[in-house]
Amino acid sequence: MKDKDFRVYDVGGQRSERKKWIHCFEGVHAIIFLTAISEFDQVLLEDATTNRLMESTRLFAAICNSSWFIQTSMIVFLNKKDLFEEKIHRNKSIKLCFEEYDGPNTYSDSISYIETKFKSVNANPNKEIYTHQTCATDTNQVNLIMDSVVDNIVKKNLTRMGY
Repeated sequence: MKDKDFRVYDVGGQRSERKKWIHCFEGVHAIIFLTAISEFDQVLLEDATTNRLMESTRLFAAICNSSWFIQTSMIVFLNKKDLFEEKIHRNKSIKLCFEEYDGPNTYSDSISYIETKFKSVNANPNKEIYTHQTCATDTNQVNLIMDSVVDNIVKKNLTRMGY
């Protein structure tokens, strides 16, 4: 990807582990937060009362609004869009996760609502949240998105440096 080096850390893990790692990433230029939107109808393994996508939204809010990441670009990959679309076409509704949702049960309306939910947790009006709807098994799409992400990071860093 444009001859850039990336360090990727999977910090999903269990709830109890999260506070142990968040401070380790101070000073990073960007965080790519990957969430499986197809899990809107599933619960956590460690807590059968907590919806997986709702938990993912809460985790993103904690990371996005953390004092460690005030200047950090946030990029959200709404992943497994293909599986999400299949579930929506089978008449599953995101109301299973977001009870307040009152829009049509269509793919585009449902995914737009989820995108809005992730952006709405951002407490910093000066921080933009970039979202991408992804299917990680579609390597062509992922390459195009990663090129776009790299371009945005480079532009932001050049702006910070006064160029």
